[in-house]
Amino acid sequence: MATFSSSPISLFFSLATLFVFSQASGDWVTDAHATFYGDIHGHETMYGACGYGDLFKQGYGLETAALSTALFNGGLTCGACFEIKCINSKWCKPRVGPIKITATNFCPPNYTKTVDIWCNPPQKHFDLTLPMFLKIAEYKAGVVPVQFRRVPCVKKGGMKFLLQGNPYWLLVLVYNVGGAGDVANVKIKGSRTGKWLQMVHNWGQNWQTSEHLSGQSLSFQVTASDGRTVQSDSVVPANWQLGQTFEGDNF
Repeated sequence: MATFSSSPISLFFSLATLFVFSQASGDWVTDAHATFYGDIHGHETMYGACGYGDLFKQGYGLETAALSTALFNGGLTCGACFEIKCINSKWCKPRVGPIKITATNFCPPNYTKTVDIWCNPPQKHFDLTLPMFLKIAEYKAGVVPVQFRRVPCVKKGGMKFLLQGNPYWLLVLVYNVGGAGDVANVKIKGSRTGKWLQMVHNWGQNWQTSEHLSGQSLSFQVTASDGRTVQSDSVVPANWQLGQTFEGDNF
């Protein structure tokens, strides 16, 4: 059963996240650039800094991008969806609309170089898969100026919870999140805990708890960056095992 609310954004919710989410209003941001990585088949898109694993199996596919430090926000922007347009370049493909991508990786800064430092702070940058880059620009360009804005994520099915870690330390990957797409806060409740327990952001969209929850059915409260919360009650049965994925409700 899904329960929604417009709860306040968590105190740990950073100014960087607030900046990124402000673009969800539909305003275009113009001071950004895009490059590409991998090959035409997306062979280098399998894993990344968000923790999603196989992007094809998990439904993200090639419509993804690695974000620069200014946008990545320590992994909290993972899962957010953007529209991107090529602008003000002879290499932009004419009469082409925006592409839509999901943030699934991090484009790390390189402070040892004096050129091609697109992912260094404070620059806003998207490192696209090659197939997505070719939808808006010519290959020979290498890098193009773009404008972008946040858009809602439309997902098939429910939110997914992948259980990892060990019996005494549970790490949960939250993915396939609709609506705002990026997760700002997660709480968990076991069938014997009697209350909701605050989970701690670990990396990407992985959230952890040291509470011993083995042998209990599990419920989740997930709050997105827009402050909306969805509650998935008893979506994980008491006989759960590490490595299993369970499906809850979605935004």
